[in-house]
Formats: sequence, structure tokens, C-alpha cells
Amino acid sequence: MDTHLVWLRNDLRINDNSALWAACRQRDAKVIALFIATPQQWRQHDMSPRQADYIWQSLQLLQTALADKGIVLHYRQCDDFRASVDCLADFCREQQVDALFYNYQYEFNERERDAAVERRLTQQGVMVQGFDDSVLLPPGSVQTGDGKMYRMFTPFSKAYLRRLRESLPECLPAPNKRAAITPEALPALAPFDYPRQPFDRHFFPIGEAAALQRLREFCRQRVLDYPAQRDLPALDATSRLSVCLATGTLSPRQCLHRLLREQPQALNDERASVWLNEIVWRDFYRHLLVAFPALCKNQPFIPWTKNVAWQQNAQHFTAWQQGQTGYPIVDAAMRQLNSTGWMHNRLRMITASFLVKDLQINWQLGERYFMSVLIDGDLAANNGGWQWAASTGTDAAPYFRIFNPTTQGERFDKQGTFIRRWLPELAAVPDSAIHDPHRWAKKNHQRLDYPLPIVEHKAAREKTLAIFEAARQASTITRTE
Repeated sequence: MDTHLVWLRNDLRINDNSALWAACRQRDAKVIALFIATPQQWRQHDMSPRQADYIWQSLQLLQTALADKGIVLHYRQCDDFRASVDCLADFCREQQVDALFYNYQYEFNERERDAAVERRLTQQGVMVQGFDDSVLLPPGSVQTGDGKMYRMFTPFSKAYLRRLRESLPECLPAPNKRAAITPEALPALAPFDYPRQPFDRHFFPIGEAAALQRLREFCRQRVLDYPAQRDLPALDATSRLSVCLATGTLSPRQCLHRLLREQPQALNDERASVWLNEIVWRDFYRHLLVAFPALCKNQPFIPWTKNVAWQQNAQHFTAWQQGQTGYPIVDAAMRQLNSTGWMHNRLRMITASFLVKDLQINWQLGERYFMSVLIDGDLAANNGGWQWAASTGTDAAPYFRIFNPTTQGERFDKQGTFIRRWLPELAAVPDSAIHDPHRWAKKNHQRLDYPLPIVEHKAAREKTLAIFEAARQASTITRTE
């Protein structure tokens, strides 16, 4: 009897799992699964303790779900990706594995690890097969007329949606049940040798079943309200499925097919397609990682922005991290992040812009901090978002797009409902003054236990424009010499 191994990583589900489905196609094969924890690698990649706990909790449910299908989930731990190659090779020898099935990851270190695994196991006589599973369309399949990766999202998305209208990617069912497994036969899933931090399970329900239920509820009606409400952080108007997609308890194909089942016009109707566009953004950033591996190595997409003279100001960076900048919408957002491990997408743009464009602090520091706290941390999306905000990435808007944090607050949290939720020290400030509370306090002889703005936006904006223009000019001079 052949033994097939499914190597699980960020694909913690039994439905629409390409590697699992392929491993189970041979009915008489023994199928087992393996998850390898790599704590030292996670530290290097700044995985948040909340995400580690989410993965851990999801693995418990996944082991039970797999056992119900007659598949045993095993667990191993080693320091890093290099050690995981040896660990996997040893496991394959122990279990007499004939074939390995896995779903691709697109980050540089992960691709290097997977290439090493394929070489090692091929030498051992193990057949290895990988799959494009965490994207709707594989990297390299959506290209310009001259066969290159799109550098801007809008033309990419138009070409991408054309492909989807021509042919939808298949959504696979869970595999058929194999031989029964008793609970006593399941190996223990030992705790990770990595910090784990509890999270709100109501806000982030764990496991595949919970993810599918939330997806169904969102696509029935709330997805139609999404275009009008998605930028308002006081409302629960987003899907909050990002952690499910980041860890793989849900697939993007499941999102697409459920959306089309509930809203059949979604590929052609602007209102119904707005949320789908977020899935396309997610794939865009993954495609970019493959086409431009330097994005995985702390490099900006636009080369000349390497010359930007970022400021070294530890006090400002700490104030930003702790939500003590004196700008209410920024501070409320950062406190939401620190308290829950999640931040509303509009607020991610506002806080990132503030760090880079108001404080002139390197976007790489903000990117790393977000990864260390976010429960839905994902390199492609996080890097893409930060480089968008920093004007160092793939975006048609030039570097002089600079958000005004006060007017952003006025526009997206007009009455300050979200701000008061996270800044109780501003509870007494009236709606009309919530975005500039110190002016109100001074006028009314009130004392606020809230910091003054650490920078003046107008002056900060002028400084940012100057350092970006100097960097651009320096690059121009270098190219002409």
C-alpha cells in the first residue's frame, strides 16, 4: 500500500485543499498529514503571539476533522526552515512515505525551503507534487501583453477579472472518508515552543466551520452594504475573514464561489464586486512576491526611494506604537491593534501614512511592528499595504499623496464613535471637537489627560515632500552621471 503525506502549512482546512484532495485521489493509499512548527523561523518573521495561538487552536480542530476522514495529523517541531527539511525527510523515512503533496507558499524563504525539500525527497525516491492553492489564479498567469507582471493594480485587476469571467477556478470538496480512526490513535499535538496570546474568539472564531459560517453570513447581504460602509471603523461592516485566509482555514476560491452563489452578478455588478476586489488585491500582492523577490528582503519596489532620509526618533516611534501621538483617529486605531491584534483596513492606511508621512519614520519599522501584533499577519498583504502608504510600492499615486490625520478622522468617524471606544479620556469632548480636542479644551478651560500632537501636520507634510524630492533628485543625478 502506498503512503501519501500531506504537508500542511497555511492551509488548515479539509475543504478545497488542493494538496489534500490530490493525496486522497488514490483510494487504496494510506494518507497521513504533518504540521511542522518552526519557532525560530517564526521569530525571524515576527509572527504575532495571537496568530500563533490561532494556529494552535485551529490545529486541534483540524486534527479531529481529518481523523473523521480517516487521516492522522502528526506534529513535529524544529527551529527553522533549514531544520524542517531534515525533519520532513526523516519523517518520510519513518512512515515509508511514497508521495508528498503540499500547497505552495510564495514568500522567498518559503520557496527556498520548498525547493530544498523537493531535491531531498526526490533523492529519497519520494514523488513530490505542489499546488497553487492560496490564490485564485497562479502567479505568472496574469501578465501584460509582453509577458511581464503588471506593476499597477488597476490594469492587473481588469485582466484578472477577465480571466475569471472566462473560467472559474474549481472549488474542491472535502475528501471521502477512509478507514475509521479512534481518538486514542491520534498523536498529541504538543504546545509550540513559542509565545501564544489569547484572542477574542467571538471576534475571530477558530476553525474551518466557523470561517465558512461567517463567509455565508457576510455574502448573503452585508457584502452589498460593504461599498458604503467599509471605510467606517465604528461599524462592523467588514468580513473579518483575513485571519482565516492568512492561516488557511478558508480559501479564496471558497470566498469567490460563495459570493457568486449568494450574488450571481458579482463578476459584473460594481456594488457586489467591491469585496471581491479585495481578494484580487490579495492575489496581486502574492503575484508581486514571485515576480519581484526583493520585496521579501526589506526592499522598496521603487528603487529611488532607498534614498529617502528617514528620521531616527525613538520617542515618536514609541508614541505611535502606544497610541499616544495626540491625533485621535491614529491613537484609537493603534490601541485597537494592540488590544485585539486587528485593525480596520482604512485605519491601517491612516496609521501607516502617519508614521511615514508625518513622522518620516521608515516604513520597514511599521511593517515589522504590524506583523508582530496582527492576528492576520501576512507578508504579501502587509508589505504591499505599507509600501502603498509609503509611496515606495506599486501605486499610480505619487509620493505627495499624504493623508491629513485630522480630516481622515472627520471623514470616516465624524461623531467620534470609534475614537471614544478606544480613547476613554476623550469621553467628555463633544462630537464637533473630537478630532481636535485640545483646541476645545483650551477654549473651555478644560484639562485633558491626552497628549498634545507630537508633530504639526502641515509642517510635517512640507518636510516629507522635501525629503522625498531630495531622494528622487539624488537618484536622477546618479543615473545621469
